[in-house]
Amino acid sequence: MKNFDWQAIIFDFDGVVVESGKIKTQAFAELYHPYGEDIVTAVVQFHTQNGGMSRYRKFRHFQEHFLSKPPLTEVEEKQLDIRFSELVVEAVIAAEAVPGAVELIRQQSGKIPLFVASGTPETELNVIVERRGLSPYFTEVHGAPALKKTIIAEILSKHALKPESVLMIGDAMADLEGAQANNTAFLGRVFPGDPNPFPEHVKIVRDLRGLVA
Repeated sequence: MKNFDWQAIIFDFDGVVVESGKIKTQAFAELYHPYGEDIVTAVVQFHTQNGGMSRYRKFRHFQEHFLSKPPLTEVEEKQLDIRFSELVVEAVIAAEAVPGAVELIRQQSGKIPLFVASGTPETELNVIVERRGLSPYFTEVHGAPALKKTIIAEILSKHALKPESVLMIGDAMADLEGAQANNTAFLGRVFPGDPNPFPEHVKIVRDLRGLVA
């Protein structure tokens, strides 16, 4: 896919631009550690199986299905969000880039519009992107609470892009489902050694070096 002619590229962030997937997993484990190992195991499994889902939806799921407690109040959810951010933001800023990602972004940014569509809260995401020095390369950066399929739809509409000429690069089923809902092309990134979450027909890569001209 090196010699491509896309009208635009939409990147997921964690696991596509930055090697931060394990950071988020460790944060969830630490957050729910007080409830015991069984809960931690269930939390980590759900998180890894639902990449791309916002942390808020995960917090609510854990509260209802794993902890069997009343729904989170707005204050309780905010406290979880703050604690989670404290655990991950600096680590994500300092994390290694996915091989080839920064080179691809720099190479293509002067040619076509580039976007981020992530499950990370948008305010936090913008801080991370800026602190990593990537803000100048992206036309727009979008995150939670908007759903991925909604973000992609709004990008296509606002910038009058043809879906079939837009590439979405993601590492989770939520990314693929967002792309399919909007009829864009899709490329899956699977971290070396991790199980492939995508159906057999989906093209996958281990990193983004093969896309760099």
